[in-house]
Amino acid sequence: MTADITVAFPGSARVGEGPFWDDRSGLLHWVDILSGRIHTGDPQTGEQREPITLPTLVGAAVPKTSGGFVAATTKGFADVRADGTWTTRLAFLPAGQRMNDAKCDPSGRFWAGSNDMDFASGEGALHMLSADWSSEQVLDGLTLPNGLAWSPDERSFYLVDTIAGEVYAFDVVPGTSAPANRRLLARFPQETGMPDGMTIDAQGCLWIAMWAGDRLLRLSPEGRVLMEVEMPVHQPSSCAFGGPDLDVLYVTSARDGLDLGERDPAGSVFAVRGLGVRGLPAMRFGG
Repeated sequence: MTADITVAFPGSARVGEGPFWDDRSGLLHWVDILSGRIHTGDPQTGEQREPITLPTLVGAAVPKTSGGFVAATTKGFADVRADGTWTTRLAFLPAGQRMNDAKCDPSGRFWAGSNDMDFASGEGALHMLSADWSSEQVLDGLTLPNGLAWSPDERSFYLVDTIAGEVYAFDVVPGTSAPANRRLLARFPQETGMPDGMTIDAQGCLWIAMWAGDRLLRLSPEGRVLMEVEMPVHQPSSCAFGGPDLDVLYVTSARDGLDLGERDPAGSVFAVRGLGVRGLPAMRFGG
């Protein structure tokens, strides 16, 4: 599909990730995992604030209802205040692991994937952080958990395992925390790119950034590819709907591992318009 793609925020992120549209402020937040930075920008003006920099890897950061952010870090979960000061609230990951992508569910709980630094098979897991800052492991046996999404009716949960090239669907069972009835929704051969960050639109279709695949995919709830959007970068990393009408798809990207000139847009955040669909409001962390 031909879409209107522009650079929303120029940058040189090593691994840009975790875009979050804040409908209260009209601002977009995202992270650079390897630099430990939490970025904030105003799409209306193009202005970027001074990033919050943590001395740790930051897989994702989501605004809290009380202000500031909850962050998925090398050790576990951190509480980041609006002034940039921070505290590790829960440190439970062993040496050699880190947190990766994370997102809040419709109840405001923070779900984050962990993985081995060397991406050892089966060493990844999925963790859930409740508003009282207690956490539990809800899935194991993954490799690089990524791209989380919940269906509009809140009955289904979707998860990417990037290294495996797989997208899974689960049932959401009311009153429980662990997803149920895991099933394979889609599998992609590595030579076509690997599924990375993901979001969902109001029609219940998944949008997946294909790392090393130069494109975005839209999948039906049954896993059928409905649309492809070619991107001007090799490593699109994640995506989130934003804008006043939730009809702009913001896409992060990465420069890490690529031999690029300074003018190459990799590492920037892109705005994709003209898709004909809208997203769902992003949820803040309830803590």
